[in-house]
Amino acid sequence: MTKTQRSVTLIAGLLLSASAAIAQTWPTKPVNLMVPYPAGGPSDAIARIFFNPLGKELGQQVLVENLGGVSGALAAQKVLAAPSDGYYIFQGSPNEAILSPLANAAVKLKTEDFRLVHPVADAVMVFVTRKDLPVNSVDELIALARKSADKPLTYGSVGVGSLYHLILENVQTQTGVKLAHVPYKGNAPLLQDIGGGQVDFAVLVYSAAMGALADQGRLKVIGQLGAQRSELLKGVPAAGESQSLKDFSYKIWTGFMVPKNTPEPVVVRLHAAIGKALQDPTVRAQLAAQTQMPAAPMSLAESAKFFDTETSRYRAIAKQIHLQPQ
Repeated sequence: MTKTQRSVTLIAGLLLSASAAIAQTWPTKPVNLMVPYPAGGPSDAIARIFFNPLGKELGQQVLVENLGGVSGALAAQKVLAAPSDGYYIFQGSPNEAILSPLANAAVKLKTEDFRLVHPVADAVMVFVTRKDLPVNSVDELIALARKSADKPLTYGSVGVGSLYHLILENVQTQTGVKLAHVPYKGNAPLLQDIGGGQVDFAVLVYSAAMGALADQGRLKVIGQLGAQRSELLKGVPAAGESQSLKDFSYKIWTGFMVPKNTPEPVVVRLHAAIGKALQDPTVRAQLAAQTQMPAAPMSLAESAKFFDTETSRYRAIAKQIHLQPQ
């Protein structure tokens, strides 16, 4: 063995020893759960549900840290800039971890920089329309869009390259209809404009506020995006029940992620803690109150496969619509 080879072997051994030492004692101090949006929003609500049960399982306090900006990527980049030792966990979704690098030129991270430890929650997405749009189902919406080719129906989203934008671009590809995209800066103003009749429809995460507006007759919720009806919204038909989008199925998930170089024993410990927190009846009840379903149990290998599949799916749609970072 040459001197160079011995040096490389020694360095590798030291790194392995350091990794093992971290894993054996982790965590020895509070763990930061990074939320990529300000306090008070839906993403923050999920973190507030999990931080205590997760801290109980880990034997250390979990601190929620909020950092908005750059479509959620500012928080993601802060996690990636920190040491890969498990003390910074990123709470992410497809919007920040997969789509932001495809749509925003200011985002320098790559999806592959992260490892999904475990999804934690699934939200119900729905088609929501203005109250006087003459449709009451997904099939009627697509039929009206076909008749309106010379003056396309308008749909709102929270921005170019957002999950909702890509989904409705995919609807156009699958059905051959033409729609006009109206980007907004957030869910609240978009929902307000649907209620006011300024935009025809949108795909959004279902919320209690949306349900209240629907009950008041100010807008209509005409379909879910899943293949089957969610337990949280059994009265609204799923896209899988339609004829025009019967093979259509989308959900927006939230998961806990770490930088890809985080030591494996740390990832294993965190994965087990998340799995136990997901079985907590209080956690499940609080998620339901936020119109979120607890994620199904997944092994680390299944989480990795799920993340790869989601990444490939959205990259394919972005390529199909010629999405360019702006």
